[in-house]
Amino acid sequence: MPNSRRRPADAADGGAAPNAAPRVESFPPQVGAGCRVLVLGTVPSLASLARRQSYAHPQNLFWPFMGELYDAGPEHAYAERIARLHARGLGIWDVLERCERRGSLDSDIIVASEVANDIPGLLAREATIVAIALNGAKALQVYRRRIEPAIDAVRRERIAVLALPSTSPANASISRMDKLERWRELLAWTHSAAG
Repeated sequence: MPNSRRRPADAADGGAAPNAAPRVESFPPQVGAGCRVLVLGTVPSLASLARRQSYAHPQNLFWPFMGELYDAGPEHAYAERIARLHARGLGIWDVLERCERRGSLDSDIIVASEVANDIPGLLAREATIVAIALNGAKALQVYRRRIEPAIDAVRRERIAVLALPSTSPANASISRMDKLERWRELLAWTHSAAG
């Protein structure tokens, strides 16, 4: 009778240990020509990964806020939302290229598995970016620890860093109205609707 017990996967065969947290990977940057503000989340949620869209969880406030600020809300198709943000000088990406995480909570990210996105390289290519907006405390923490030290000192001096409250539904400690008021800071850095 064949052995029905499964052996644990090991590094030699490329598998992960049975209890290892799943690996999560970021999407490519969504930055248009003339980008002025780069909004950085931590890493996509499970809902975002499933839909291949940033901030796809239906209770995440990012797209409703973008609707109120830039007419790029969830009533528009995803590609149209991105185009509307680009037209106003806003780009989106994540601080982490990849990490290991069970579920969608930032608190479940295994710190030792964090690999930062090449944001210093993006900033070197996109000279028009004048501000970085960090969506939540974990994004700010990763930015300060893993990304900011790698940015050229002269470039770093010219970039405003906006620490904004997380739009995640897990961040219930701040009211929607207070969160939106803080996110209004973006308006000072982006293009007006007329261009």
